[in-house]
Amino acid sequence: MFSRSWHTIDITEVLNYWAVDPAVGLRESDVLSLQEKYGVNEITGKEKFSYLRLLLSQFADFIIWVLIAAALVAGIMGEWMDSITIIVIVILNAILGFVQEARAEKALEALKKLAVPMAKVLRDGKVKIIPSRNIIPGDIVLLEAGDLVPADARLYQTFSLEVEEATLTGESVPVPKSPEKLVETEVPLGDRVNMVFMGTTVTYGKGRAVVVTTGMNTELGKIARLIQTVGERETPLQKRLERLGKWLVYAVLGICGMVFLLGVIRGGNLAEMFLTGVSLAVAAIPEGLPAIVTICLAIGVQRMVKRHALIRKLPAVETLGCTSVICSDKTGTITKNEMTVKKIYAHGQLIEVGGVGFQPQGEFRRGEEIIDPGQMEGLRWTLLIAALCNSARLIKNNNWKIIGDPTEGALLVMAAKAGWWQENLLSEYQLREEIPFDSSRKMMTVIYQDRQGKQYALVKGAPSRILELCSYLQENGNIVPLAEEKRKLILHIDEKLAGEALRNLAFAYRILPSGNKNIDPREVEKDLVFVSLVSMMDPPRLEVKDAMEKCRTAGIQTVMITGDHKHTALAVAKILEVLEPNDVAVTGAEIDQMSDEELSNMVKRIRIYARVSAEHKLRIIDAWRKHRSIVAMTGDGVNDAPALKEADIGIAMGIAGTDVSKEASDMILTDDNFASIVAAVEEGRNIYDNIKKFIQYLLSCNTGEVLTMFISSLLGFPTPLRPIQILWINLVTDGLPAMALGVESAELDVMRQPPRPVDQAMLGRSQRVLIFAQGVLVAFCTLAAFLISLQWRKMPLEEARVMAFTVLAATQLFHVFNCRSEKKSIFRLGFLTNPYLLMAVGSSILLQLMVTYLSPLQQIFRTYPLSYFDWLIVIGLGSLPLWAMELYKRFRFRKERN
Repeated sequence: MFSRSWHTIDITEVLNYWAVDPAVGLRESDVLSLQEKYGVNEITGKEKFSYLRLLLSQFADFIIWVLIAAALVAGIMGEWMDSITIIVIVILNAILGFVQEARAEKALEALKKLAVPMAKVLRDGKVKIIPSRNIIPGDIVLLEAGDLVPADARLYQTFSLEVEEATLTGESVPVPKSPEKLVETEVPLGDRVNMVFMGTTVTYGKGRAVVVTTGMNTELGKIARLIQTVGERETPLQKRLERLGKWLVYAVLGICGMVFLLGVIRGGNLAEMFLTGVSLAVAAIPEGLPAIVTICLAIGVQRMVKRHALIRKLPAVETLGCTSVICSDKTGTITKNEMTVKKIYAHGQLIEVGGVGFQPQGEFRRGEEIIDPGQMEGLRWTLLIAALCNSARLIKNNNWKIIGDPTEGALLVMAAKAGWWQENLLSEYQLREEIPFDSSRKMMTVIYQDRQGKQYALVKGAPSRILELCSYLQENGNIVPLAEEKRKLILHIDEKLAGEALRNLAFAYRILPSGNKNIDPREVEKDLVFVSLVSMMDPPRLEVKDAMEKCRTAGIQTVMITGDHKHTALAVAKILEVLEPNDVAVTGAEIDQMSDEELSNMVKRIRIYARVSAEHKLRIIDAWRKHRSIVAMTGDGVNDAPALKEADIGIAMGIAGTDVSKEASDMILTDDNFASIVAAVEEGRNIYDNIKKFIQYLLSCNTGEVLTMFISSLLGFPTPLRPIQILWINLVTDGLPAMALGVESAELDVMRQPPRPVDQAMLGRSQRVLIFAQGVLVAFCTLAAFLISLQWRKMPLEEARVMAFTVLAATQLFHVFNCRSEKKSIFRLGFLTNPYLLMAVGSSILLQLMVTYLSPLQQIFRTYPLSYFDWLIVIGLGSLPLWAMELYKRFRFRKERN
C-alpha cells in the first residue's frame, strides 16, 4: 500500500481504493477497526537507553579503564590522594559525557512537535476537528491558509492552494497545488503538485485531500527513520586522543615492566620495586588530560558564542577546525530566504531595484541614473498593482517581516521602497471584488474603485498568460496597441530574465466601464493594458562571497545543496563567483542514475546539487568520506536533519532552522550567517593547536618525571622523589599552566593552512622526538640537583629529594613558556600577551612555596625551607629548559630562512 506512487494515480481510483465518498468521508463506525489496522498518526522513536545503561557506557573506554586500574593500585599502596584525584576526574568525565549524550532522542522529539495537534476532517458528512494522531488513511482532510498538513495526502480539490514545503524539500517558494495526476513515476518531492505532506504549511487558498499515508510511513516519518539509523561518529579529536592514550599506556607498561625486572634482577625488594613501578605509572599517565581537553573545548565554546556559533557537542569545536568540505544548503543559509524584486521591465527599459530582503529601502536605477518611479506612468501602475493586487501584509516588530506569500511580500516591499505603502493606498481605493490566483488560470485579478467612482481591474500573473489577454501597451505615458513584434520582444525579455534565475510576473490593468458589476473573468480579464515585467529572486547574503573566498584560502571546498531548480542555484553560484572551469551541477534525478562509485569519482567536481532529497544528501556525504574528507553540513529544514546527524559536523540555522535540524546538529549559527562558519573554523583550528600545545607540555613534563625515576633506578641510585611529591607536581604544574595554554590567541597564519589530514596523528614524529628531548632535559636538571645535593653537598637523602622536588617543579614552570609556540621565541611573543598563563604560573609558584615553608605541609610532603644558595641552584637548573629551547628555536628559524 505505502509503496504506491499516489501522484500518478487518478483521483477516482485513489478514492475507490480507500472506499471513501469525498462528500461524506469515513464513517465513524469504521474508524476504530481502521485505527487498529494502520496505527496512530505520529512520529515514533526507537527504544531509549535507560539512564543507568547510558551512564555505564561512559566508562567503556580504554584509557578510562586504565585510569581506574591505576587509581585502585594507588589506593592499595596507600596513595589515597592520588587515587581520589584520578577517580574524581573519571567521574567528572563520565558526567559530562552522560549530559551530552542525553540529547540522543531530542531530534525525534522535535519531529513529533511538527505533527499537527488538531486537524479538520470530513466524517459522516460532517466537518470535525480531531487530534491529528487519530487521522487514518482514507480520511478526507480540509486545508486552508495557515493550516499545517497533518499527513501525506492526495489532493482532489484545490482553490488557489499553495503550500510551503521548504522544511521538507528546501524549495524557497510556496508550491501551487492542483489535483491532476502526474504521468512520471520518479518525480522529485517538490514537483508532486497533487500531493501534500505532513509537517508542511498551507500559505494560500483552500483544498481537500484524501489521506494516503500516516505516521512513520509519511515522508516526514521516513526522515525520522533516517535519523534513527544514522549512527554517532567519533570526531577526529576523539580518535587522535584514543590513539595517543593507548600509545602512552603501552609505553608506560613497558617502562614499568623494565624497572620492575631490573630491580628484581639486582636483588631489590619485590614490594619496593612494585611501589616504584606504580609511582612511574602515576607519573606517566596524564590523568588530567581528559579534564583539561574538556575545559579547553568549553573555553572555545564561549569564544564561539561571541562569534554567533553555538556548540552543542564539545568535540565538534575541534572537528570544525579540520573540516575540508562544507555542504551548504542554499535557501536561508547562502541566500536570505527573502524574495526580493531585482528588476522591472517597463517602457522598453530595464530598471534595477536596489535593496535586499524585506527591508523597504532601495533605489530605482536606469543604468547609472537614480530615478523616481512615481514620475513614470508605467512604473506608477506597477507600484499600484504590486500594492493592491496582493493578499500579503508587510509589518514591523523588531524587524520587517511578511505575513503571507513571500512572492507577494516582495512586491509589497518594492512598492514601499518607492513610498507606495499598501495601507495608505487602501484609504484611497476600495476593494470591490477579487478573482483569486488559480493554478489553471495562472493569474490574479482585483477590482478597486477610487474616490471618484472609477473602477480598475488590476492583474498580475504568468507573463505568457497575461500577454494572451493584453491588447494594449503602456509606453512612454501613452496607451498604444500591443503590436506582435512588441509581444515577442516582451516574451524574449521574459526568457532572458528567467535564464538569470529570476522569477517573472507580468502586470496589467484595465479601466472598467463606470458602474460595472459584471465580474465574469472572461469579461473583466480581456483587452488588458500591459504595464511591466517584475523580476525577483531569493538573493545571496552580502557577506557570503567573502566567506567563501576565505574558505577557499583555508583549503575548504564549499558545495551548494538545494531543493530549488538547477538554473536557480547556478545563478546564485554565478553571483558568488564560486564556480571553477571544471565544476558541474547535477540534480537529484541524475544522482539516482549514478552508482555509489560513480558519484564518488565525480564528487570533487560537483559544486551544486539541485532538487535533492534527504537520501541524496546522505549519499553525497558518504561519497566525500571515501576521499577521507571531514564533512560539515549546514541546513535548516526537516529534510536536512539526517545529513546534519551523519556529517562529521552538522551546522543548523538558529533563526530560520527547525527544531529538528537544531537537535540533530553539532553547532547552531545564532545569526544564520554563513560568515560565522568561517569564524568558527578559525576558532576550531586555534583550539586544536592549543590542545597540541598543552599535550606537548604535559607529555614532556611527565616524560621528565618518568626518566628521572627510571634512570635513577637503572643506575642504582635512591629514589629521588616520593610518590606524594610526584602527585603534587602533577597537580601544581600540570593543571593550571596547561589550562592557560588552552587560551592562547590564534597564530596569524592559522587560516592560511590546509585542513589537517583525517588520519594525521595527534603528535607527528618530529613532535614526539622534541617531547622526548624536552623530557630528557627536565630529567637531567632534576637528577643533577639530586646528585649535586646528595654527593657533592653531602646533604641527607630527604633534603636531596626536596632539591630534586623543587627543581622539577621549576623546570616545568619555566618550560610552559616554551610550549606557547613551536616556532616563535617567548621574547618575540611577549610574556604579557597571555595574562592567564602568568596568573597560572604565579599560582603554582605560590603553592610550591607553601609546601616548602608552611610547617603542616612540610610534614606531609617531607620538605624543609631552602637557603638562598639552594634557590640559586633551583633557578639556574630550573630555567635551563627555557634557554635550551630558545637556542633550538633560533637555530631552526635560521635553518628555515636558509
